[in-house]
Amino acid sequence: MAKLVIISAPSGTGKSTIIKRLTAEHPEFNLHFSISATSRPPRGTEQHGVEYYFFSPEEFRSHIEAGDFLEWEMVYTDRYYGTLRSEVARIDALGGCVILDVDCVGGVNIKRSYGDDALSLFIQPPSIEVLRQRLEGRGTDGPEVIAERLAKAEQELSYAEQFDYRIVNDDLDTCVDEVVRLVGSFLSSKA
Repeated sequence: MAKLVIISAPSGTGKSTIIKRLTAEHPEFNLHFSISATSRPPRGTEQHGVEYYFFSPEEFRSHIEAGDFLEWEMVYTDRYYGTLRSEVARIDALGGCVILDVDCVGGVNIKRSYGDDALSLFIQPPSIEVLRQRLEGRGTDGPEVIAERLAKAEQELSYAEQFDYRIVNDDLDTCVDEVVRLVGSFLSSKA
């Protein structure tokens, strides 16, 4: 069975950057990114099967009914995100370790399913105010979307204690170093 590294965090905490650095700078970990499924439309140059598996809300619900997801959640009305069982199986067949970028509820559910074969990491912002500044600094979302993301972040922070480790991202390099240390320790203990 594949080993899984689960990374969850509120939007704007640096999760994607941390995962990119972890996979690029540490090929010895043999981490393969699990491509999530979503019912949102592609943005910019995103492609099906590369950044996400893009499904209509109806297609996504069909996959739910068929039991195709390891975890899924409707984040906003008709806006689903989930992890396909076939994606974890694909990575397992490659002999790699699965790295997942999932929301907090999904992270808790996957950890519950995989137990000691999964390492769950929760990346926290130093504070909600710093998170607000980061989201505003991106320049990609309007005030309403930022307010929605901050409200969701407050809710997500309540799940932090259910993860194996919580890491505050107040300095990206320090945070990445801690993630590398924890992942390396997990993978070497599971060899």
